[in-house]
Amino acid sequence: MLGRIFFTGLLTVLPVLVTLYFTIWVLGAAERFFGKQLMLVIPDEYYRTGMGLLVAIAVVFAVGLLMHGLIFRRVFGTAERVLLEIPFVRSVYAALRDLFGLFADHKESSMQVVAVTLPGELRLLGFATRQEFGDLPAGVASEGEVAVYLPMSYQIGGYMVFVPREKVQPVAMSREEAMKFILTAGLKAVPQKDAAPRTRRAGARAPARTRLS
Repeated sequence: MLGRIFFTGLLTVLPVLVTLYFTIWVLGAAERFFGKQLMLVIPDEYYRTGMGLLVAIAVVFAVGLLMHGLIFRRVFGTAERVLLEIPFVRSVYAALRDLFGLFADHKESSMQVVAVTLPGELRLLGFATRQEFGDLPAGVASEGEVAVYLPMSYQIGGYMVFVPREKVQPVAMSREEAMKFILTAGLKAVPQKDAAPRTRRAGARAPARTRLS
């Protein structure tokens, strides 16, 4: 009985502690990095703890604002192409860029939440990333296939698979809800008002925003 109570408390407290630790680590890293740059500009006696973090926030907002300008986007694109020419840096930067931009750079229709049916009537939840492959070399994908990204539970990673279109069924879930559901191995339930119906009549049409062309 005592062990169960302790285990319940551990499962309650541990996610909070991990979240706080990660948040503090990120804020501390930003404070240390930008604080050192700031102390190169102002005398050390004028520096106060937290000023580096304020500079970090200001830099992020400034970059976000400048990215709306055509000239800055072109300059950033040129710098990015140079960065992608460096062997080791290219692999790390490209992976991180694609990871963080996975959802931000795609419209809802091109990252549709879908359920993929595998042999043996197994179904996996994933994201339909593209349906057209004209810009890819021949043999990468076949006619009538859909590229689907299948995230892994409890870890960063996943698989990109090509499956026949008839094996892909749209699901009425947002990307955020689906990712949370997948990463928690289904333990995080989707609110009933946003969840897709458990069953669907044969021949029933999916909502317009969730249909695959």
